[in-house]
Amino acid sequence: MMNKKYVQPEERMKTRAFDTGVYPNYLAEAGIGDEEARAMVHKAFETIFFDEQENFCHHTDEDAWCMVDTGNIDARTEGMSYGMMMCVQMDRKDIFDKLWTFSERYMLMKEGPCEGYFRWSVHIDGSSNSNGPAPDGEEYYAMALFMAAARWGDGEGSFNYSARAREILRHAVHQHEMVQGGQPMWEPENTYIRFVPGMKISDPSYHLPHFYELFAVKADEQDRPFWKKAAEQSRKYIALSADPVTGLSPEYADYDGKTVLLFGKPWVYYSDAYRVAENVALDRIWFGEDPALTLIETHLQDFFAEQDMSDLRAYELDGTAQSEPAMHPTAIRAVLGAASAASESEHRLRFLKDFAELPMRKGVRRYYDNCLYFFCLLMLTGNYRIYL
Repeated sequence: MMNKKYVQPEERMKTRAFDTGVYPNYLAEAGIGDEEARAMVHKAFETIFFDEQENFCHHTDEDAWCMVDTGNIDARTEGMSYGMMMCVQMDRKDIFDKLWTFSERYMLMKEGPCEGYFRWSVHIDGSSNSNGPAPDGEEYYAMALFMAAARWGDGEGSFNYSARAREILRHAVHQHEMVQGGQPMWEPENTYIRFVPGMKISDPSYHLPHFYELFAVKADEQDRPFWKKAAEQSRKYIALSADPVTGLSPEYADYDGKTVLLFGKPWVYYSDAYRVAENVALDRIWFGEDPALTLIETHLQDFFAEQDMSDLRAYELDGTAQSEPAMHPTAIRAVLGAASAASESEHRLRFLKDFAELPMRKGVRRYYDNCLYFFCLLMLTGNYRIYL
């Protein structure tokens, strides 16, 4: 599973995995060779799924498992689809199918305006905890299913992975045409992903241009131009919504990129927003450099190089620290490590070395931190790969 070719730092900006099949082991710059990197990936996966104390995978039924948000004790489409992507990258069809079975059995909505979407949250026994979807779950479900089809082949029914992926994307783009009273997850005019289908605002961390590039290859043929446009527009939106000096992104933003505050929280750079740096890094690895996004990663590392990494906070976009401590400090440190795949900051090696020494989070809030940590570990060791 490990890539044997290490691309030197001065060569890394020339790589584009979609064309070359080259996935650099960036941690080699921090002294982590292939064998040690392989051990780190294996240990992290085992911790998430099987460690007696620190796993967050619950066996609801013999054939249906769920990923548990340990801070809220529920199963979310975010975590379920993340778990499926972890499994397809690690070639674990057995666990993948159990997570997908739980999703289909307990989260898929079969009537009403949200027919065809997945409930964003359910209790870990599978009982309903919500009546609506979250688009970041749907996009990860679709990508994980396409990759599962490529790695393991399509099966029957729910396990016809590629057919289910196309159906998910069909609903996401055409819900208003398919279901009475339905709302699409992507804005038809500008192709921006919505925070939720019924709100015409976005979440910068939902924007996954590297996924949309692949949807433009695998989705229904008539929708492929839409996904190609979505990839281009998402890159522009990520740059539009980020601060041009600090590189910080808001959790939620209007279509013009201006910050939106929700849920009574005054926090701007907070939990969801951390994922932007991770997403930009993977887009860089898979599809090449976007100069505007390189600047975001560079500015972000430059900003955090001046912060106390033992006392991370919520921040305004201009970098003003707020009184609220960061809920997920391990996630911040992880994505700063991932940013080194795209950054040109003089501090990029420092953040790679910090990541190489970063332990997984333990305790109540470990779910989100360790999901982001694992994805960053995959990409920095050359193991977050395209399967089509």
